[in-house]
Amino acid sequence: MAKQKSRSQRVVKIALAVITLTWPPPVRAQTAYYKSKTITMVQGRAPGGQGDIRVRALLPILQKNLPGNPTIVSEYMDGGGGRKAANHLFRVARPDGLTIGNIGEGFVSSAVLGEGGVQYDIDKFIYLGAGSSQTNYVFYTRSQLGLNSVEKLRAASGIRVGGQTVGHSIYFVGRLFTWLMELKEPRFVPGYSGPDLDAALLQGEIDARASVPDDITRRGEWLEKGMVHWQALFEIPRGYRVPHPAFSKIISLDTFARTDRGRKMLIMARNFRLIGVPYILPPGSPPEAVEILKSAFRKSLSDPEFHANMKKLTGGAAAPLMPEEQERAIREIPREPETVETYKKIAGAEPLPPL
Repeated sequence: MAKQKSRSQRVVKIALAVITLTWPPPVRAQTAYYKSKTITMVQGRAPGGQGDIRVRALLPILQKNLPGNPTIVSEYMDGGGGRKAANHLFRVARPDGLTIGNIGEGFVSSAVLGEGGVQYDIDKFIYLGAGSSQTNYVFYTRSQLGLNSVEKLRAASGIRVGGQTVGHSIYFVGRLFTWLMELKEPRFVPGYSGPDLDAALLQGEIDARASVPDDITRRGEWLEKGMVHWQALFEIPRGYRVPHPAFSKIISLDTFARTDRGRKMLIMARNFRLIGVPYILPPGSPPEAVEILKSAFRKSLSDPEFHANMKKLTGGAAAPLMPEEQERAIREIPREPETVETYKKIAGAEPLPPL
């Protein structure tokens, strides 16, 4: 009997020890970690732009949701399309939970595509989420052409597709649409600014372009007067559509991905954009700090006050991506040399590769 009692006491002690080790840190311990501390937010950009404004929309909410309410200050590190800041986070910044990065998604694509100047490993960063991720790209033609169906568009030849500079996201997406939809002998006309593209379309200098719905819905007359024909829509993430009736029935670009190469290209292009502008921690950051920060980011990105701030400061809606979703999107980006090479050809100025 005494032995049974002693054994039961040992089991209880072991169970208590396990619970103590695995239970989340008490609020007091979490508060102590960041109380009276200063967190540096390394922004991979110059101050004052749209990216900086988005960070400012989040910072007071993040401070509120971090136990201990630490001070958060921004340090700007422009250069190399985010590579300078990413290199700093990876090689220089102390992994103590007091340095967070916010860098445009270009630092991820630069690494996957093997571009120069990359001194970091994207799979070793710790991802905390993003304030904007979900979106659509729409491919459309001017109505004077009479291409009011995908069948007519695919039967036409020599469609002039406008874009910005070679390699720009709008230029790339326009070529991605034409490649997957297998348009006949498309011609690409780069060199426009965003507003100039729409003017060129309506004046007949170009026949088609890609854009994001936010740009389109601001032009109510386009929707009311049928000035353009909507051809296809690129969903990011798959299945997501901007909640506007004009875009509800447009055919998905995924419909045209009939080959393995096409499907992998869609995943790569989609995930490059889906990850948003990631908040990241240096590799090796303390597990305690990582969990506190991930929890604070989940709360902050879901906080109605953050969504109100984004609307007020940027004019657009927040579309958050949580840490786990961001990590998964990074992992799922195809890395095979063939897919990388195909992406580069679509983003470049040379003829489109075979589908």
